[in-house]
Amino acid sequence: SFFATAGVVSRLNAKPVFADCDPITYNIDPDKIESLITNKTKAILPVHLYGQSCEMDKIMEIANRHGLKVIEDAAQSIGTQYKDGRQVGNIGDIGCFSFYPSKNLGCFGDGGLVTTNDEKLAEKLKILRVHGGMPKYYHKIIGGNFRIDALQAAVLNVKLPHLDTWTEKRQMNAELYTELFKQNGLAEEEGRLKFDEKNSVLLPMPVYKKYDLKHYHIYNQYIIRVQNRDELRKFMTENEIGTEIYYPVPFHLQECFAYLGYKKGDFPVSEECAAETIALPIYPELTKEQIGYTVETIKKFIHK
Repeated sequence: SFFATAGVVSRLNAKPVFADCDPITYNIDPDKIESLITNKTKAILPVHLYGQSCEMDKIMEIANRHGLKVIEDAAQSIGTQYKDGRQVGNIGDIGCFSFYPSKNLGCFGDGGLVTTNDEKLAEKLKILRVHGGMPKYYHKIIGGNFRIDALQAAVLNVKLPHLDTWTEKRQMNAELYTELFKQNGLAEEEGRLKFDEKNSVLLPMPVYKKYDLKHYHIYNQYIIRVQNRDELRKFMTENEIGTEIYYPVPFHLQECFAYLGYKKGDFPVSEECAAETIALPIYPELTKEQIGYTVETIKKFIHK
C-alpha cells in the first residue's frame, strides 16, 4: 500500500503491525491476521488495493471476535463492490477514500473522504474537520483543518457523474489486456503463476467477477507480475509507454519502520510482489491500438 496507510498509525503514537498479502489479489491475507492480535490491538486496517475488495467477511469475523474496529482504506477502490454487493468503505466502522489526481475520481490537487454508518462517529468526524469547533469558534475537541477546498469540490462535482462510465471503460480495457496477453501466449489465465517459464506474465485476478457485480474490480491499476521487472520498465520507457511500480519497497523494509524490528524474509509474498509487479496504462481514454501496442512491446521484451 501507499505509505500513508501505515504512516498515520505512527503519527498517532501507535504501533503498526504488518501482515503479509495474498499472492493473487495482493490484498491483506485474512488468514495471517489473527495470530498478530494482542491485548493492545485496537483496529484492523485492510487496504482494498488496485481497485478490488479485501475478503471482508473473514476480516469482520476476526474483528468482531476480538472487539476490534475496522478502518477500510478504500483510496484506490471508490465504487468497488464486495461479493455481497456492498461497496467498500461501507462495511467496516470507517471508510477512507482519496481524490488524488491518479484515482478513478480525482480532483485537481489533494482531497479525500471519510464514510461511516455510525451517527455519533459521523458527528465527531464533522467536528474534527473544522478544528474541533461546533458551532464555529466554540471548540469541543482539538481537531484540524481537514476541509476540502472549494476548487477541489467543484472539480469533483463535475467529474462525479462520469465515474461509472470511466469505471466501465477501465474494465473493458482490462479485459482486452487479458485477452491479448492470452492470444499472444504470454499467460494462460488470471491468477496462475508460471514463473518457471520466462515467456509468461501473471495477470490480475478479478476474484469477485463470478458474483455478477457491476463493479467487481474498478481497475485503479492493472497490475501484472513478470520476471526482470525493472528491465521491462526500462524497455517500456524506451518505447514511450508509461508504467509505475506500486510499490517497490514493502512497509517492513522501509527505513522509517526499522524500529519495529522486521527484517527481509518476514513477509515473503509482499517482497516478491514488490520485486515483480508493474502497473500498465489503464485510463479510460486508452485506445485498443494503444493496448495492443503495450502487449506487443511486452511480448518483444519477453522473447528478445
